[in-house]
Order: sequence, then structure tokens, then C-alpha cells
Amino acid sequence: MGATTLITVAPTGAESAKADVPALPVTLDELVQTAKECEAAGAAVIHVHIRDDDAQPTLDLALLRDTVTALRESTGLIVQLSTGGAVTDPYEDRLRVLDAGPDMCSLTCGTVNFGDDVFMNPWPFMEELYKRTQDLEVVPEFELFDLGQVAALHRLLGKHGLPYGGHVHCDLVMGVPGGMPGDARSLVAAVEALPSGATWSATGIGRTSLPVMLAALSAGGHLRVGMEDTVTFAKGRPVTANAQLVERAAQAANLAQRPPMSAADARALLAVKRR
Repeated sequence: MGATTLITVAPTGAESAKADVPALPVTLDELVQTAKECEAAGAAVIHVHIRDDDAQPTLDLALLRDTVTALRESTGLIVQLSTGGAVTDPYEDRLRVLDAGPDMCSLTCGTVNFGDDVFMNPWPFMEELYKRTQDLEVVPEFELFDLGQVAALHRLLGKHGLPYGGHVHCDLVMGVPGGMPGDARSLVAAVEALPSGATWSATGIGRTSLPVMLAALSAGGHLRVGMEDTVTFAKGRPVTANAQLVERAAQAANLAQRPPMSAADARALLAVKRR
């Protein structure tokens, strides 16, 4: 087991509406303030979705560039942009996200039913996105919603080699209606199937957030938390700020005697380029 725990915060996502979740950070100022609070609480990576002036999900390149710049200027966090966007975003817009110059990006290894929608990630898109990460020296985090996606990750690495920096890091996204369940048995099966030498974090959606967090820590993994993934802290208790979720993850990591990893150590682990 590692001596420390990498904590990623995913503060916004593309699913929740600001009207329904008032604490959701949707403006650049709100996002920067959230990032500072989460860094202080123990996060090392921020997984970023942005919103437009109407608080709707957007992949506007100018806004993405401004966001990357602002987060770099005000925090030491590793900036990871989502290439998933919203389920309605076209492939070309999702590929263009890398032009905003992030440290990392998400790369989902397959199509998955996503509630009532379908999150499309066909093989040619995955290949093109992966080759772009290599060309632009952006470290991908491979998002795995199901065991079949772990097999697709092996196929991608087998055909195109290791990612920029040479280290494979994955995030198991668990508990999505349509993906693998958020339980210990599924987590163990997914971890056993990962490429040799890969590191991984796990994300539990909604009410699976705590079982997945505890299973990940017990299996030597890392954590992703945030209001993208859950907006309730406990039954009947809305999350008041992303830092609340990071603080709980940090407490759990400390309890497991694997305290939160610094951003500097995370940069070394993930082989992120100095920008």
C-alpha cells in the first residue's frame, strides 16, 4: 500500500442544475474559491467541468483557457479537464478541450448507459483523443465505468503505447445507473483487471460514495469526491460545499494511515508536465 492518498475533487459536473443545487460552483469565481478551499482540505487534483453565463454546461474554449489559467494562478492543484462534457456535446468539441492546455484530462474507455441517456465514447473517438493527449503532452486519466472498459484500456495501451509521462492512472466510476455497481466486490474485480503498475482512484456516485471510498482505501487505492458525483452528505443532508466532501475523504485517508498526498507528490506520481 502507498503511504499517502491522492484526493481528486470533481466540484461541478454537467448533470446538476444550479437551481436545484445552490451550493454548486458554476462561475469562475465560485470555482476558484472552491479550488482554494479543497486544496486546503487535502485535494491535489481538480477535475473540471465549466458552465456558461446561464449556468449551463459548456466546452467553450476561451472559457476553458481562462479557467485553467485562473486555477493555476490561485492554487497548486493539478488541473484535469473533462473531455466528457455533457452527454449532448459533439466529439470535435470534446477533442478541442485539450487545446486549453490542462495538466491532465479525462479519457473514458467506452460507451455507457448514463441514467436515461447514453454517454458516447466509440473506439475511433477514444483512439483520436488518446493520440492527441500523447501529441500535446497531457496526462490522461482513464475513466472506467465497467469491466469491459478495463479491457478497452488494455487494447488502447497495446495499440498506442503508454501515455505521456509513462504512467497509467485510472479512475473507477462506480454506481452510475448503467455502469458497474458501487460495491467492494465490483471494485476488487476491476482493480484485479487493471494494467500492471497502474495506479487508480475510485468514485462512488450518489449513495455509493461512502462504500466506494472505504473499499478504495482498504484496497490501497486513491479517492475522487465532489459535487459532480454526490450532492448529499448524508440522508436528508445536502452538501454545503465541495470542501466538506474533501474533508471527509481526508479524514478517512488519515484513519487508514494514508494521509492526503501533496500536489507536488501527485505531480511526481502522475508524471505531469511542468507548465
